[in-house]
Amino acid sequence: MQAAPGACGTAHHWQHASGDSEQAGGVPMDPWPAQGDDTDIMCLRLGATHVIVVACPQIASEVLRKNDEVFASRPTTFASGIFSFGYKGSIFSPYGDQWKKMRRVLTVEILASSMERKLHHLRKEEYDHLVRYINKTHCSDMACPGNIVNVRHVTQHVVGNMIRRLVFGKRSFSDLPASSTSGPGHDEVAHVAALFTALNHLYSFCVSDYFPALIGLDLDGHEKVSKVAMQTINQLHDPIIEEWMRERSSTLEKGPRDFLDVLVHLKDAEGQPMLSLEDIRAQTAEMIFAAVDNPSNAVEWALAEMINMPEIMQKATDELDAVVGKDRLVQESDIPQLNYLKSCIREAFRLHTYHALNVPHVTMADTTIAGYTIPKDSHILLSRLGLGRNPKIWTEPLEFHPERHLNTGNVLLTDPGLRFISFSSGRRGCPGISLGTSMTMMLFARMLQGFTWTKPPDVKSMSLQERNAGLALAEPLVLQATPRLAAHLYI
Repeated sequence: MQAAPGACGTAHHWQHASGDSEQAGGVPMDPWPAQGDDTDIMCLRLGATHVIVVACPQIASEVLRKNDEVFASRPTTFASGIFSFGYKGSIFSPYGDQWKKMRRVLTVEILASSMERKLHHLRKEEYDHLVRYINKTHCSDMACPGNIVNVRHVTQHVVGNMIRRLVFGKRSFSDLPASSTSGPGHDEVAHVAALFTALNHLYSFCVSDYFPALIGLDLDGHEKVSKVAMQTINQLHDPIIEEWMRERSSTLEKGPRDFLDVLVHLKDAEGQPMLSLEDIRAQTAEMIFAAVDNPSNAVEWALAEMINMPEIMQKATDELDAVVGKDRLVQESDIPQLNYLKSCIREAFRLHTYHALNVPHVTMADTTIAGYTIPKDSHILLSRLGLGRNPKIWTEPLEFHPERHLNTGNVLLTDPGLRFISFSSGRRGCPGISLGTSMTMMLFARMLQGFTWTKPPDVKSMSLQERNAGLALAEPLVLQATPRLAAHLYI
């Protein structure tokens, strides 16, 4: 392997995790860089696996665009195996026939624009629930009196309600009708907690993933935590799925009611059920995993940044008042015209990604990227943090500055140049960009339009400290919410 000129403006070298020089292709590897060194591409040797991290948009484009066919597989890890039911779904499965089948189902049947239109009424009902819930109950975790709102609690559970509604046709696991102003029940709280636990362990470093002989010893505790999280998820999902499976012989008379309805009733060329129970369990779980973290995290961070910069908050609400007015609630059809709001969320995605690294890719053959030979079976990770906060790409990269994105007629939440990653692209990219954009923007827009957000009386400035073991806010965002629209819009 040889060093090549840096695509983002600096020379870059293969790096060795231990700090000791190692021969690779006859060229010594440089030691691990000191903190603050600019590194566009870096190679770590973990066991027998080359793990390559990319923090440069041009190199990232080579991976996800130019050579995405070579990088179309996924690593097999303890957590991804459990969370995908043995690689039966479309997101975590290695490249192969099962992945092709499930990817086709997801893109053609589940996330098609026609299906998105059919289920619009479900999303609209949940957007309406959001403003009623904040207005009537404010904070349901019993830690916040009066009009004080735990923003993280609200955003995570609104997204949880939304994706359960789309996948299972019900916002709660109880058969009892839920009030539009009631908070999540015990099962819903357990569900969201298990989902975030799973996401926090999925592809996080686990020593047995690189030294398979250690599987079962659970040296870092990941195996037990992953099993417990998945047990909770299965206990809640399985009764619903099994009920639908028992009814799969019935025909769809009025069209699909939800995503699960589609999965259960798919037929192959011979008219037989296309998907097994394990296929359906895996795909429903993966769709829910994919939906909960980005919207809730982006909205919480955007509000946290904006509450310290009232001028940005004012610009956002002024845009809502100009585009939508105060006589009706903002709708999905308004999103294309809300460029400043989209810029705020785009900036939150750039600066405050939930995960530091993208879901890893695996090379299926020896290839070359940016002048480097990448061996077959290498793991390629795009650094969301390194791209979004790259000082060679962004001016004042650590500053929240939505105006930097107002350079096109229609602001998108994705970046074609991969200067940051919100929804991944390429062969293994996210097929749910339209749905993800709608969910994120409507959560944000309804909260901004429906309420004036201020700091609690005893708080001078909101802390923007990140967690030690992640990139979410260290403490949940707690703000004061005051209704700003006519009373009948909250009924």
